[in-house]
Amino acid sequence: MKKTLSVILSTVLALILCAAAADGVQDKAEIESALNLSNNPDQEWTYDAASDAWTLSVVSAVTRPVIPDEEGVSVCVPGAYVTGIDTDGDGTADVTAAEDPGAVKGGLVIDYAASVTSTNGQTYTAATAPVILGTGAAGYGNSTNTTASAAYAVEGYINVACGNRGKQDSTTDDAGNTVYTGDAPSCLADQKAAARFVRYNILLGNLPGSVEHWVSTGGSGGGAHAVMFAATSDHPDFYDYQIAVGAVGVYRLEDGSYCTTVNVNGEEVALSDGAWGCVAYSPITSLYEADMAMAFEYTLDTDYTFNTAFQKELAACLAREYMETVNSRNLSVEEEKVGFDLDGDGLLESTVALTIEVDAQKYAETNGYGGSYLDLYLAEFTENLQWMLDNLAYADGWTWFSADGAALSDEAVAAMTAQEKAQAFLEGRYTKSSSRGGMGRMGGFGGQGRPEGLPDGAAFGGPDGARGAAGGDEMLVGTPDAGTTQASGSTTDSANYGSYADMVAAYRADIAEIEAGDTYGKNIVTLYNPLAYIGAEGTHNPVWVRMVSGAAEGDISMFNSLNLQLAFLNAGVDATVEWQWDGGHVPSEILGNSLALTVDEMFGAHTADAQTVEKPAAQPQTANGTAETASGTDLTGWVALDEEGKVSFTLQDAAAYRTKAASKACPGFDVIDYGQEDYVFGDSDTNARHWSTFVLRALEENEAALSPLFNR
Repeated sequence: MKKTLSVILSTVLALILCAAAADGVQDKAEIESALNLSNNPDQEWTYDAASDAWTLSVVSAVTRPVIPDEEGVSVCVPGAYVTGIDTDGDGTADVTAAEDPGAVKGGLVIDYAASVTSTNGQTYTAATAPVILGTGAAGYGNSTNTTASAAYAVEGYINVACGNRGKQDSTTDDAGNTVYTGDAPSCLADQKAAARFVRYNILLGNLPGSVEHWVSTGGSGGGAHAVMFAATSDHPDFYDYQIAVGAVGVYRLEDGSYCTTVNVNGEEVALSDGAWGCVAYSPITSLYEADMAMAFEYTLDTDYTFNTAFQKELAACLAREYMETVNSRNLSVEEEKVGFDLDGDGLLESTVALTIEVDAQKYAETNGYGGSYLDLYLAEFTENLQWMLDNLAYADGWTWFSADGAALSDEAVAAMTAQEKAQAFLEGRYTKSSSRGGMGRMGGFGGQGRPEGLPDGAAFGGPDGARGAAGGDEMLVGTPDAGTTQASGSTTDSANYGSYADMVAAYRADIAEIEAGDTYGKNIVTLYNPLAYIGAEGTHNPVWVRMVSGAAEGDISMFNSLNLQLAFLNAGVDATVEWQWDGGHVPSEILGNSLALTVDEMFGAHTADAQTVEKPAAQPQTANGTAETASGTDLTGWVALDEEGKVSFTLQDAAAYRTKAASKACPGFDVIDYGQEDYVFGDSDTNARHWSTFVLRALEENEAALSPLFNR
């Protein structure tokens, strides 16, 4: 991993400070002893011959868990890296895989000379193997501890499953009172603590794997946390929350500074809580701007129908708020990094300022909005659809249909030209392979959807496959007890406030409470805004990030992932967005792509002496699938295809396509969608706390227009 001079200097300084103060750091030695796996007599490893993998029983990732059932960790490692299990502590293997041992108590004996070559041709050892951290948090909820799946063993990766606290959590205090304990950043802090635990034990030689090459991944709320985990890597804003639960490798010194090292064989070694890379599926972040970004996207479609006059007027107010916010950020992008000629000079050499313009006549088809920021938005949409059409040769097991709705014969499918497949795709005459899972829908891990190309049981959404059956991730939308009106079909502005003034007063009070700071003086809204940390002082940026969203999903605006990409690019991160046409919330991987291919490609591109990995050539489909009816969306009302196979459409077309799948109401009060989905701002007895300063500003500044329409 490339490190800047400031990062290197800060690491050196931390080592010096910790080495000097290590003996005086409260609990440091005790925590490191307690979380050293070799000191844990209850660690148990189970061998699975089918996947040739060893899986660690759930153990605590911290020494002072608030909810022990949600603050544990499990690890699955490829069998090739393991000589056997040491049951008596003498350092030699007493039980091997050849004995088909089942569950064995003891520690791993690691073979650092062994290697595994992934399905894409990348080679790893016990010291270089990437570590995949599945970030659960379906719907920003809790995840109970569960064992890690063996899905990535064939690739040579280490797989980590960790629990986390979430929006529905509460505990009982010493007086017997129920106390809510779901505030931000508890979920993210638990994931960071688990990362420290595993890294620490890798350094000690208790576990195989790389301490550098960590990849966070998840879907929906899990995708949000995968991005936040990467975006906030090693930032001190999150240290106190880890210290509170007794995480390893982060301690407060007497002068108020922090020590972030662990003792390994008598030397202080820096310990990270962050990511090298990230694959996020439909990341529902940043919530900080999600309400107004969604309202702006709705507003671009002149034909979008709101359910109440209040929703329509508030959306218009929030759209103006979004334009002003974007323009205040002084955004820009290098054409070469995104691959688009945004200034029309025929070259990719410019750095283009990104702004939103308003001109009712010039941009009449999009309600008066246009500008270079929206040019980039349209270019991303166009490029992503073009990529899909250009890669249809990778379609595996899809069912293709004729214009009259009949499934094609195997011979007809084998004979289809690229142009014919592209036209069939645009007309929706296909059904994707059922063997790879359908499109995910509302939820933390996309319902039944899963990324195509991942083995069954791979961690792609909230939970990994092993925890899917265990119910480790529970989707509760709205308040911690659910029961809110958050669908786009709602015709009730508010079920909780009798007047506009009451609602605005609740907003003011809630936001004032949040802005006053939590126990550590932090604004928890800011803590969960990755845009506040990408490229910020104190953050160790990831090397690469890939965000995959369904372009047809209604759970979050595409502007959110676009803004994240811009922030990552400007921080020097290799960042891409993929908006999958006809893909829903938490879409499957399709057309030859997979998480494993991404990891192997990035390892080759960013690691010295690694193999360069390229996507394998397509094997054209010769047998049609078995679906009985087509399930694709007819895009021809929005998209044109020329004789050379190139697509074109307007910003108005893109907006109309997006709003067709709208599933969120315009925000406001109990219909605040993202405010309520964000568990960290609610409690177990009342509606979620209001926290969007943008919504409050719109409500206050537009009272004359909004108040007469309220709750009609």
